[in-house]
Amino acid sequence: MPLARSLSVTSLSGLEEWDEEFDREDAVLFEIAWEVANKVGGIYTVIQTKARLTCEEWGENYFLVGPYMESSVRTQVELIEPCNAALRRTIDKMNSSGCKVYFGRWLIEGSPYVILLDVGFTAWSLDHWKSELWENCSIGVPWFDREANDAILFGFLTAWLLGEVTLTSKLFISCDEPPHIAAHFHEWLAGLGLVLCRQRQLPVATIFTTHATLLGRYLCAGNVDFYNNLAEFNVDKEAGDRQIYHRYCLERAAVRCAHVFTTVSQITAIEAEHLLKRKPDIVTPNGLNVKKFSAMHEFQNLHAQSKARIQEFVRGHFYGHLDFNLDKTVFLFIAGRYEFSNKGADIFLEALARLNYLLRVNHSDVTIIAFFIMPARTNNFNVETLKGQAVRKQLWDTAQTVKERFGKKLYESLLVGQLPDVSKMLDKEDFTMMKRAIFATQRQCLPPVCSHNMLEDSSDPILNCIRRIGLFNTAQDRVKVIFHPEFLSSTSPLLPMDYEEFVRGCHLGVFPSYYEPWGYTPAECTVMGIPSISTNLSGFGCFMEEHIADPSAYGIYILDRRYRGVDESCNQLTSFLFQFCQQSRRQRIIQRNRTERLSDLLDWRYLGRYYVSARHMALAKATGFRYPRPASVPPSPAHSLHSSPHHSEAEDEEEPYDEDLEAEKDRVNIRQPFNMPNWNKNQTVSLPEKN
Repeated sequence: MPLARSLSVTSLSGLEEWDEEFDREDAVLFEIAWEVANKVGGIYTVIQTKARLTCEEWGENYFLVGPYMESSVRTQVELIEPCNAALRRTIDKMNSSGCKVYFGRWLIEGSPYVILLDVGFTAWSLDHWKSELWENCSIGVPWFDREANDAILFGFLTAWLLGEVTLTSKLFISCDEPPHIAAHFHEWLAGLGLVLCRQRQLPVATIFTTHATLLGRYLCAGNVDFYNNLAEFNVDKEAGDRQIYHRYCLERAAVRCAHVFTTVSQITAIEAEHLLKRKPDIVTPNGLNVKKFSAMHEFQNLHAQSKARIQEFVRGHFYGHLDFNLDKTVFLFIAGRYEFSNKGADIFLEALARLNYLLRVNHSDVTIIAFFIMPARTNNFNVETLKGQAVRKQLWDTAQTVKERFGKKLYESLLVGQLPDVSKMLDKEDFTMMKRAIFATQRQCLPPVCSHNMLEDSSDPILNCIRRIGLFNTAQDRVKVIFHPEFLSSTSPLLPMDYEEFVRGCHLGVFPSYYEPWGYTPAECTVMGIPSISTNLSGFGCFMEEHIADPSAYGIYILDRRYRGVDESCNQLTSFLFQFCQQSRRQRIIQRNRTERLSDLLDWRYLGRYYVSARHMALAKATGFRYPRPASVPPSPAHSLHSSPHHSEAEDEEEPYDEDLEAEKDRVNIRQPFNMPNWNKNQTVSLPEKN
């Protein structure tokens, strides 16, 4: 029977309702990705955070398939024997045929089963499999592309595994009929397994999800006018010019062969339709496991605690030049893969230079510290940066010593019933100690812009841009810059904080990406109650524009990079930043409350529904499983009830503010994603009440 219409974030009025409950005891789901128990990028976050929900849905019949990486397995996977006899025979058969297949539980929420394929152990088959790929699919892969070679090994091993599973499918689950087998492949690195499943005519329902097209990422990195010329690109020539034609062929073959093709956002769906020549069947937005707190304002307390730790780092980094008030300092940050143009680091730096000028000419007492958390090649920490933290610690130790001596004298004076003579409480030795500590804070150089020694300092895009715009952390600058070219870690001797703690301590995340299929960084900010700036070229930005009548009222600032030129976008970003700097502390607290209330929209409890729909759609197409009827009741449109917090004014501090009343208004204003959070077609969704 024909499939229902394609879904996208523009049709979030509701997903299809099932005529009857699908019996998952007769079904098996394999989810295949290169980033299963192997952290490389955002796909790892998708699979890791979604695992608990999928395990609840599929139980013991859900298996993740990924590459065996010994370093990751040691810390993330508990290797065990398969509990299912048929699967154990499948793995034993592959191992006896020259493979190394491991089985275990991934030690994350949900503890899903994982099947890990050792691609290195099977490298002896590479030439043979390349020949087979050429003969059957006319795709040739050059010998020097190691990543593509890994994709071939992984793809053939995946198809081998699924082929063996289908041969023993009647034994795989105790039922009279053979099970429905669904295989969900993520990205081009896993896509060859899907192509081989279809070429070998395996009875498997296949789904392919692209999180970002290969050609799109390369084209945007080359500074082309991408979105205005999508329909004009000669995709074969563009892929060939960039020496990725073989990769593009693998990706496009997977897209064409899949029973169901999905992307993570509407903006990527448009891109895929032009570059991969297939319109996605459904959009599957990325979610997160939203952690709710027992106290309504607990996330505000977490913000204050993390901010205090960042302030300690700043005290050390700017020692000798700490001529600004930390209580009037706003922390901004950008984080992610080091793609200077794609991630918008170029426009962010330009906007910071313009913001610096505005703050100076307006004689603002606000200081901005902008962190760039983007990993690059380094040669350990900068000596001057480490020295700053050592000086800070020394000052702290000196202050503690003097405090203890002062406290002892004060205690002895009070003990004999006398008021202390303050002039005699600190002796000459105390003053000498404090003077030595003050002299130690003198500095001949400016605070460093980069916290590490860069291996390619002279050609680094961020550092070269900083040199051009002249943001060198001088006393006159109201905007300071710290480039931290390494992922954050709680074990770091410099800034001992995990990424989540760091995000909680900042005031605003800035992600003005030109190419961002989804955007986990602003999504993570949202669920932690931190306002963020994203763009209408990011999946997250489009998603929020679709759900919220006035996103900026909830701390979600959407920068227009699709219909404006670079200079206009930069001016808009500067305006966003300048307005944010003018907010009072109270206004920022109110805005964080409102931002955190959007977290329900990004919960996998809601967004996981799209993956459910994609799997049912694939089973319908592959096996004739009865597809559901469409939902009939669309939601009513939402209208903006509020605007962004006003600029700081004296009377603002006295205005009454009822958090419960505001939360109730926001629940009306936020568009609900769809009507069935718990797979019950008779139940409707409303955003949960706050405790």
